Amino acid sequence: MKLYFKKRDFGIIDEALEIAEDLTANFYKFSTTQWKKRHKYDVRTLISLKKYQITDKAFAVIYQDKIKDLSCVPQKIENVYLICLQDHLILRAILEDKNLSLLPFLVYILTHELVHIVRFCNFYQSFYSEDKEKEEEIVDSITFEILKSVKLPRLSYVLEMYAKGGEGYASI
Repeated sequence: MKLYFKKRDFGIIDEALEIAEDLTANFYKFSTTQWKKRHKYDVRTLISLKKYQITDKAFAVIYQDKIKDLSCVPQKIENVYLICLQDHLILRAILEDKNLSLLPFLVYILTHELVHIVRFCNFYQSFYSEDKEKEEEIVDSITFEILKSVKLPRLSYVLEMYAKGGEGYASI
């Protein structure tokens, strides 16, 4: 049985994304304008994912997609990254571990994915790199650095469990 985010969860997802964006942009010293201009992405949940975007191996995966920039004449095609949240795995982890809470868990997951996107968009790493394991180690370390001093209830527990040698997960 697949678990799906409920309507009440979408406000938490939005809040987590706002926190993750702010923390990631501040870490990389991007202004709001630089952030929006350089890093095109969208967050999707299980209900809107295509079959190939669903996995049982990661809390989130990133896919690259093409979109038309309607603000330009002539229209140009731009790359956009899709952060595909795996509701079923995230919610199962929370159900199985009473110390996990949705907001800090999503802040961790989304920050992790945004670090990947920054690295792709700024050419620190190729989206098509073969060495995904090494990239995960680098991103885990950066995510930990970004989040280690953030005061958010239960975030330290999430970092203990999933960052820098915790249970971890593959995201790309």
